[in-house]
Amino acid sequence: MKKITTFLCVSVMLQSVAAQSFIQAYKDRADMVTQTNITTNLQEFGNLGIKTTGSVANTNTLNWIKNKYTSYGYTAGQMVESTFTYGSKTSKNLIITKTGTLYPNKFVIICGHYDTINGPGVNDNGSGTSIILEAARILKDVPTEYSIKFIHFSGEEQGLVGSSHYVNNVVYQGGVRKLDIKLVFNLDQVGGVKGNNNNTVYCDEDQGGVSSNNAASAAVTQQLRNCTALYSPLQTAVDPAEATDYIPFEQKGEVITGFFEKIRSNYPHTSKDTFANVDPVYVYNIGKAAVGALQHFATASTTSTLNKTASVHSLEAVKFYPNPANSILNIELPDSKVANFSFEMTNLTGRSLLKTNNETKINVSALEKGVYIGILKVGEQTVVKNILIDR
Repeated sequence: MKKITTFLCVSVMLQSVAAQSFIQAYKDRADMVTQTNITTNLQEFGNLGIKTTGSVANTNTLNWIKNKYTSYGYTAGQMVESTFTYGSKTSKNLIITKTGTLYPNKFVIICGHYDTINGPGVNDNGSGTSIILEAARILKDVPTEYSIKFIHFSGEEQGLVGSSHYVNNVVYQGGVRKLDIKLVFNLDQVGGVKGNNNNTVYCDEDQGGVSSNNAASAAVTQQLRNCTALYSPLQTAVDPAEATDYIPFEQKGEVITGFFEKIRSNYPHTSKDTFANVDPVYVYNIGKAAVGALQHFATASTTSTLNKTASVHSLEAVKFYPNPANSILNIELPDSKVANFSFEMTNLTGRSLLKTNNETKINVSALEKGVYIGILKVGEQTVVKNILIDR
């Protein structure tokens, strides 16, 4: 995302959720976003290299995304590759369609770009890509009244080339609107900055461009803020919509909204836009907000499929100490009855260095001095912490 405007219209008022009711089934599904999946997606995305539009790495990333959808159970018939040219280069957008039960021909689009420039782009935009993948995984078999299109654009960094091609050749053909779009929900640069207090996300609102769709954008952006408050721990503020993949839609009069990180990283478009410099917990929390909001926008089933009798242990209060650690790292679980859990430590590139099961005293004496990632998993719940080894 190339946001160049320095003025930000920020609302700091407390959010009102009166206009939307809490839906337990939506919360249950939002809580199905896992830190492990988010972290794995970010690391794998980073390992695919610099994904310049038309490059081998760009194609490899497209195939990586396709393989993810196949593993979730999406069929070849639900996936469309849309080829476009940029100069002498060719690249592809990937569109996955999940058909709605009541309005199959009206679409909620959730989108983000997967191309990068001058670096692996883990924040810009592996973060948005990872969240869209999690949303698609979780909602694959959830009935929604409106159809959903999960779209991964290329060519964003060269000036919204892929999304412009899609709007001008698929949404519109010969100047005639062929696709009935309810709204476009874009995720771009939502990785945060490691070490910052990343507790707020910007919700993008259309405040310019085609003025006829500004009021509708303001309404859905408020709904996005409400959903964020209902289904995640994050706070929100409003940011004017700018140069990312919803703009070609906005220019045709479509209704847009989106997420963008509040504390802006300086690493995008550089070689330092790596997993080591993003906040995977922030991405995880935005993922929960996105899944909650997408269900609201597409009107998902309110019947939960979770087993309400299952034992669920909150990991919010887990403690790792001492941190920094020297030879032994202790894990203190919030519930002493937790019997089955796993713990893994990786380096900042995602390489696994040790794994244990059901141990609360971890021998870390073999690890060199430095920063590591600790991943504790209990059933479907995961907590990720930065662990410092110091001697």
